[in-house]
Amino acid sequence: MPVVEEQTEGLPPGFGDGLAGKLAFLIAVAFSVFQLYTAAYGNLPSQVVRAMHVGFLLLLGFGLLANLRMTSKAAKALYWTFGMLGFATGIYHWVLYNELIMRSGFLTTPDLIVGTVLIVLVFEATRRLMGLPLAIIAFIFLGYCFIGNHLPPPFIHRGYDFSQIVDVFAYGVEGIYGTPIYVSAAYIFIFVVFAAFLERAGMIALFNDFALGLVGSWRGGPAQVCVLSSALMGTISGSGVANVVASGQFTIPLMKRFGFRSAFAGAVEATSSMGGQIMPPVMGAVAFIMAETLNIPYAAVVKAAIIPAVLYFGACFWQVYLEAGKANLRGMDKASLPNPWEAVRKHWPLVLPLAALVYLLFAGYTPIFAGTMGLALTIVLILGTPLAALIGPLAFRVVFWIALGIAAASFVEYGVDILSLVIGALIVACLLFKGGRETLQICVDSLAEGAKNALPVGIACAIVGIVIGTLTLTGIASTFIGWIISIGENNLFLSLILTMLTCLVLGMGIPTIPNYIITSSLAGPALLHLGVPLVVSHMFVFYFGIMADLTPPVALAAFAAAPMAKESGLKIGVQASKLAIAGFVVPFMAVYTPALMLQDPGPIAAAYGYPVEVFYIVAKACMGIVLWGAAAVGFLVARAAWWERLIAFAAGLLLVLALPLTDEAGWLLAFAWIGWHWWRARQAAAMAA
Repeated sequence: MPVVEEQTEGLPPGFGDGLAGKLAFLIAVAFSVFQLYTAAYGNLPSQVVRAMHVGFLLLLGFGLLANLRMTSKAAKALYWTFGMLGFATGIYHWVLYNELIMRSGFLTTPDLIVGTVLIVLVFEATRRLMGLPLAIIAFIFLGYCFIGNHLPPPFIHRGYDFSQIVDVFAYGVEGIYGTPIYVSAAYIFIFVVFAAFLERAGMIALFNDFALGLVGSWRGGPAQVCVLSSALMGTISGSGVANVVASGQFTIPLMKRFGFRSAFAGAVEATSSMGGQIMPPVMGAVAFIMAETLNIPYAAVVKAAIIPAVLYFGACFWQVYLEAGKANLRGMDKASLPNPWEAVRKHWPLVLPLAALVYLLFAGYTPIFAGTMGLALTIVLILGTPLAALIGPLAFRVVFWIALGIAAASFVEYGVDILSLVIGALIVACLLFKGGRETLQICVDSLAEGAKNALPVGIACAIVGIVIGTLTLTGIASTFIGWIISIGENNLFLSLILTMLTCLVLGMGIPTIPNYIITSSLAGPALLHLGVPLVVSHMFVFYFGIMADLTPPVALAAFAAAPMAKESGLKIGVQASKLAIAGFVVPFMAVYTPALMLQDPGPIAAAYGYPVEVFYIVAKACMGIVLWGAAAVGFLVARAAWWERLIAFAAGLLLVLALPLTDEAGWLLAFAWIGWHWWRARQAAAMAA
């Protein structure tokens, strides 16, 4: 057995050198083309699409590991062999699809061999691409299927033979090919490729220029730019840790250069980048899984996330403003900053596909249709640009874009075929011109990069199928649910705390997606039984899955920012936990007042109307954020003494508690504290003068 040299998780940039690198690049392009074709036309059975999706993930993942991580020829050959075996499992499902359906539950020897190989390869891909903790957690669940019949009550189950376990995990729709991998194949992949195309087209430059021009001159401008650009990036990309690495290289040195502490600069980048996962309209991959799991329109998930997302980023803006005031930091020179509206005017066509995506999502179209059409319109925009540049007079260019826009938009009336014809015609036209050929290469590169970016999400969705399959097969979830229900019957708040801690502890070793899937499978039904609306309970779990990446001791997002900030990941995590205060508080508020997520009305709505209740609850949350921000930073209009910070924290706590008279006491204490602090600051300033 060859020695595998590197044990580092993740992948470096690129696809590798030489023939192997070109092969990996072509596999990535083929992967994207296959997914786009099935998304646009959907003429393959769902089980085949899932199997081929996993097959491509394994082929590309192991191929890139061989090219980018392995150093010996033997190790490279071994991992390419793993990749080809993984792809073969997908082909096996495709070729024998009808036979496998007919003999469901009665596997032949070849079926058992293929299924076992698939399970082993998914574990190895997870270990190498996602890290050891997630693989260990899934292995514990798999092991429970084999030995659970020997455990004492309440963990004992009736026992399952090897064939039944392989059938569930490698062939059924509750295992590796379960809902998470379906969502990865149907929705997530499309949006990841969509983000890759927008990035190549210049969307990041647009976001950065717009953020710099709009908020760069504010107090603490560089950090405000970081928050706003990350919020905007969240509209097209839901990968938090990847956003930290991508944008942190620009924002963290900028913040440090203008006087922010290293730990605070890293925390701003980590907190705002992770918030991208809850930023509509695209949000993170979890939002698509949630919509599919709950069988609700994706727009319903977006609706529930709007107010919490605004509060989350509002809290980031506010604490940056206070931190800058405490350190007496100014904004950047407005004369040296780009004009935000000039940036929009220059790059406004890039906004059109995003606007079309938002419209389609809220018009009731499925996410797969909206994402595919948004991506297709982006491709039309990119391919049309070099052709328009060849047209001399401005009037003719305008006519060209209008005609192209009408042709592309006709998909709403005539379906995807017309859009495919438009793209095909543009490809042929681009092949005839030098500038067009370069543009085609950009599109091909985007297809490859999108497939590579989708690897971590897809592998996480595959391995978490092991966990879901175990919960379904053994029924252990009902035991856990029973514990939470028995606790919650006496104290709902304690049940919420236990659920939060479960998310945070799981998040120490696994990404947001498997964290959400595992915890929602266990705690979601229990919280529903305790009267928490279904969407709110799942959003509760979703939020704390994100917070786990900011919370010490592990804090993946904080440690991703550490090399760029040149600061301890632990210190960055502590600062990030303060900045993300809204992420910790809003889920609890929403459980007791679901109107915060635009869900069930409460007593205020019955008396004064639903809009009044929403306005009041949002006002409470905003005042709580103002007070807790001041308490965390130790500054409002002047530095706050330790006892002032305690009072501010207590006032904020009273406001978010849903108990009799706490609102009245919280508002009274809040206004009294703000008045006192302002008066004391005025007195101190007068004495200093």
